[in-house]
Amino acid sequence: MPVFDYDPPDRFVAGAVGQPGSRAFFLQARAQGRMTTVGLEKFQVAVLADRLDELLDEVLRRSGGTAPVPAMAPVELADKAPLDLPIDEDFRVGTMALAWDPDTSQVVIEAQEVSADDEEEEPVIDDDRPDSAVLRVHISAAAARAFTQRALEIVAAGRPPCPLCGQPLDAEGHICVRLNGHRGDST
Repeated sequence: MPVFDYDPPDRFVAGAVGQPGSRAFFLQARAQGRMTTVGLEKFQVAVLADRLDELLDEVLRRSGGTAPVPAMAPVELADKAPLDLPIDEDFRVGTMALAWDPDTSQVVIEAQEVSADDEEEEPVIDDDRPDSAVLRVHISAAAARAFTQRALEIVAAGRPPCPLCGQPLDAEGHICVRLNGHRGDST
């Protein structure tokens, strides 16, 4: 299994390329002359940012406020620059995991390559299949807060939501599911 390990990276960011409604989302890690770019879905970026904030808040709560976790993203760590070029996707992300390493006071983020098993209803056992690739990044709590802030800004920069149903407005026109008497989430 190829593991792209960054401990710590010089840069770790979420970014998007394209116009709202047809953007492609990426995580990008860079250090010591190498770079890894992985593709993922918009909702995965949003969930990663939310879970990172929840993890950091929980570490802070459990430590009684003594853990080296800032409540807000430090201004000096804000990264507004575009993704590094070239944007060559190393793999697509399937699952992600987060952890707090108390020995180093760092957040560990793992993004694992989507596998054929992720798309199958029934698990397929294939001992000849190579293991999935993994992007593993170790960052400080402050860098994690800055990552979260940027990621949420990237997600929010898309199409504006419909004020009635909350779904994104389409450039071609929006048929609001609330006005049609039904909702997309079956409630």
